[in-house]
Amino acid sequence: MFSGDAQATAGVAAAAETADPPHVASTAAAAETAETAEVADVRRLALALRLSVGILIRRIRQVSPTGGLTIPESAALARLDRGGPATSAALARQEQISPQAMGATLGSLEARGYLERRRDPSDGRQVILSATEAGLAALNSRRDARTDLIADVLAGFTSAELERLAAAVPLLTRLAEKL
Repeated sequence: MFSGDAQATAGVAAAAETADPPHVASTAAAAETAETAEVADVRRLALALRLSVGILIRRIRQVSPTGGLTIPESAALARLDRGGPATSAALARQEQISPQAMGATLGSLEARGYLERRRDPSDGRQVILSATEAGLAALNSRRDARTDLIADVLAGFTSAELERLAAAVPLLTRLAEKL
């Protein structure tokens, strides 16, 4: 035997003495494999959710009642509906668009009577925007059209499928809140 072989054999023997017994090593390997598989399963689920939710969102956004709102107009009115009166700059920041783009959107809403402007009582230099009753009615019409579309499709699902979808709603909401 060569001296290098003796050293290698001694190293393997020493490693064998300090290594976990075969059943512990196989359990650890199985746990690692299960963890790797779980990560892969989570990634596959994330991909499937992204694709299916993306398709759902695109299809829902295509629904527009007669004389309906554009997506940016809906977004601006929805922000005002949920968050209350705001400045144009605040809306642009929240929607992550340029102030100029938000200005064009707000101008269109104001021209149709869906938006009103008033001076900020605490800072007369700022203009506060709020949705009018007509603006909220247009927003609700768009929301209702989308809800009706989903309800019409869900009517073709079985009771078991509807129960599964209902059970998934809180999980999807939690997922959306954490993103």
